[in-house]
Amino acid sequence: QVQLVESGGGLVQAGGSLRLSCAASGRTFSSYTMGWFRQPPGKEREFVAAIRWPSNNIYYADSVEGRFAISRDNAKNTVYLQMNSLKPEDTAVYSCAARIPRTIATIRREYDYWGQGTQVTVSS
Repeated sequence: QVQLVESGGGLVQAGGSLRLSCAASGRTFSSYTMGWFRQPPGKEREFVAAIRWPSNNIYYADSVEGRFAISRDNAKNTVYLQMNSLKPEDTAVYSCAARIPRTIATIRREYDYWGQGTQVTVSS
């Protein structure tokens, strides 16, 4: 069983930056593929980014490519999402997720564990 806890959300002006963190319990964190998803108001949850280990393969949604960066620190059991050049349309609840298979996935049902989420609001 893996527990995931996100932090770092908040209110930011358009063009600003935030860094989200996701702390995971469990000693096998390095074996999981980690992903970030978001759910904008009134919309479905959507894929943002994912990272696998040990190859460190990374994949981004087109909407965030070049602005967001996902990374992980296995020593701290933490995955990060650095978000730059934020836009009002990035406003959403951001959740991290863990996937047991060591392959990248962009579909939410392919992830096994989820955090509660953290709110990110970008004002225009």
